[in-house]
Amino acid sequence: MKTFYRQRLPHIQPKGAAFFVTFRLFGSIPYARLKQLKDDYHSKVIDAKSIKDVKTKYSVLFHLRKKYLIQADQLLHSILGGPMYLCEQEILVKTKEILHRFDGEFYDLICYSIMSNHVHILIDTSIQINENEYLDTLDDNFTSLDKIMKRIKAPISRYANTYLNTSGQFWERESFDIYIRNEKMLNNVITYILENPVKANMVEQWDDYQGNYLKMEC
Repeated sequence: MKTFYRQRLPHIQPKGAAFFVTFRLFGSIPYARLKQLKDDYHSKVIDAKSIKDVKTKYSVLFHLRKKYLIQADQLLHSILGGPMYLCEQEILVKTKEILHRFDGEFYDLICYSIMSNHVHILIDTSIQINENEYLDTLDDNFTSLDKIMKRIKAPISRYANTYLNTSGQFWERESFDIYIRNEKMLNNVITYILENPVKANMVEQWDDYQGNYLKMEC
């Protein structure tokens, strides 16, 4: 595992951070169930923002965000109906291709898992930052996470709609994301992502699943 992450991961500033991102197919979670989850999350966020101690406040907000992401993922895994287009071999292959297309340019692609109705990725955007460059002096050439996600999702959407002979929205616009704070969290997220198909009883070992990927270090 990359031990240098401990020194390079910012604790508050997300620019140049490593991110755990989940993005999903349009209509993959019923609106009412997601709204209930969001309302509960935002209610707790409002309460957390009233905490006077800044360090405690940001710690609570971070853990609320992490819990929200996990609950949203559990919702996705509990859905037995709805769109499952990522099971299509051609769409799966295209998704892999696009994820790897920007590896080494906008991010270091650490790992991913492509499930039937959603995708988990772990990427490190610090590859865009020169070691002698300060985060607050980055120029406009830095590609932020939201722009990265658009570059990933748009070509997959176009391809999938053509392949499926459909039109309209393919992905949900919202993605669930959280930045990685330390090496322990990094390793936990890698395990969490790769074990997705194992927990879904699709395979016995994570590396038997064709939708899984982990960058191996030399």
